[in-house]
Amino acid sequence: MKPITVLLAEDHTLVREGIRMILNLETDLDVVGEAHDGRQAIKLALESNPDVVLMDIAMPGLNGLEATRQLLKVRPGAKIIILTAHCDDTHVKRAAESGAMGFLLKQDSTHDVCRAIREVHQGRIFYCTSVSDRFTRINSHARDLLGNSVRKPSVLTSREMEILQLIAEGKANKEAAAELGISIKTVEKHRGQLMKKLDIHDTASLTRHAISAGIIESSVQVTML
Repeated sequence: MKPITVLLAEDHTLVREGIRMILNLETDLDVVGEAHDGRQAIKLALESNPDVVLMDIAMPGLNGLEATRQLLKVRPGAKIIILTAHCDDTHVKRAAESGAMGFLLKQDSTHDVCRAIREVHQGRIFYCTSVSDRFTRINSHARDLLGNSVRKPSVLTSREMEILQLIAEGKANKEAAAELGISIKTVEKHRGQLMKKLDIHDTASLTRHAISAGIIESSVQVTML
């Protein structure tokens, strides 16, 4: 029987290698690619078309939630499992809204990780027990989000979300422009638009918003706070 192909997206090399070793011990699972950030994850997913993508949230440049949204726009059938160390309401809701079919905590067992991949590959939703329990406490629409993977429109566009993350990571407009392959004027325009939409008008507050929204981890840019 053909093994289930898996793409790993995780910025910590040691963690990524550990997951790969675990999955490759399973005869029906085959890791076909590894990405260290969201943009590389999208690129490799489009190139190798894996059966399942295991996507970390907190990655530099482009976080896993935004990478999930962008990948599903160009490949709606992609099957993505979010992997994170955080189980707060914000991360859980945003994972469901992104269109991911699964949610795992890094504290979960090897058995749960392998089971999640197999379940999602079969087209079934898999959220670890602690996350499923949390869903019922978030709001009255939690079950719809979990069962149907409904994606709510974000206040910000994908480009604005990218720029927000880069700002929160301490990147200047010039650096953001170079990373995204756009002009500095375009970055400035998007920056102004996202500030207006969020009604936030300084970098430190944008960084705090990015942290509270689960876009970056608090350890990424503490100097701005």
